[in-house]
Amino acid sequence: MKFFLTGGAGFIGFHVAKLLLERGDEVVCVDNFNDYYDVQIKEDRTKILSEFPGFKLYREDIRDYDAMKKIFEENEIDKVCHLAARAGVRYAILHPLLYEEVNIKGTTILLDLAKDFKVKNFVFASSSSVYGGNTKVPFAEDDPVDRPISPYAATKKACELMAYSYHHLHDLKVSGLRFFTVYGPWGRPDMALFKFTKAIVEGGTIDVYNYGKMKRDFTYIDDIAQGVLGALDNINDYEIFNLGNSNTVELEYFIELVEKELGSKAKRNDMPLQPGDVPMTYADISKAQKMIGFNPQVNIEDGIRNFVIWYKDYYNV
Repeated sequence: MKFFLTGGAGFIGFHVAKLLLERGDEVVCVDNFNDYYDVQIKEDRTKILSEFPGFKLYREDIRDYDAMKKIFEENEIDKVCHLAARAGVRYAILHPLLYEEVNIKGTTILLDLAKDFKVKNFVFASSSSVYGGNTKVPFAEDDPVDRPISPYAATKKACELMAYSYHHLHDLKVSGLRFFTVYGPWGRPDMALFKFTKAIVEGGTIDVYNYGKMKRDFTYIDDIAQGVLGALDNINDYEIFNLGNSNTVELEYFIELVEKELGSKAKRNDMPLQPGDVPMTYADISKAQKMIGFNPQVNIEDGIRNFVIWYKDYYNV
């Protein structure tokens, strides 16, 4: 199979690409290497992928219709795995127009080209943030999600709606994946685990939101990547799937694990809940288990240990 993977230099994209390449598939990757976080880590991920003969990289932007069309023309794409996006709830509040343009316009361009070039399956990244302030737990795919509490969440819900319209009008096979707080080696520097580890190692201070009274459904990257492959391999007409660990973790316990692995206590700056943030996420994954064989394996203790080992090695700590 030949897969068109957007955001392949990103955290999740890198791990998905590596799995596909390791099993013998070809991966046509596009990434614009934007500077939302340190570009060097993106370059280092890509360097690993470039060692595989089946890997091809385009340094382009998904908002560029002509560039995207050229990629489809130059490669016989079987399936699309669309993971490229502007991520981060808080940054989206400051830059809503950028998020609308990248996430909604970029996705629409790819859906339109997937329709024109008759791809077999279109899998794209959504987010647990679409659940907004829902109080019913665990979050299930058929819960109402029409009240997003951040521009980021609104763009992700908009992508789900646009994808459905392409399925309805053009019979495009589509699966949207709502990711729940993904973490692990090669992670994003703007995420809590990376920031906490860096601050503790360097003697800095960590910002602890909602005074530590938060719960998150932290999901290890290897489990997420396997879930993405499950959605790519099991073609559905139009479906939305939760990809989470289905096990909430207290933020206080999360911090304790990081401190334990680093052998050092964190200096804390306790803060109120931030705009656009939610006190709890918790995934009902029964649908993904049944339909795409999703079966998360890694617990939070092992996952944080694996990340800290990677961090120390990568930064020569």
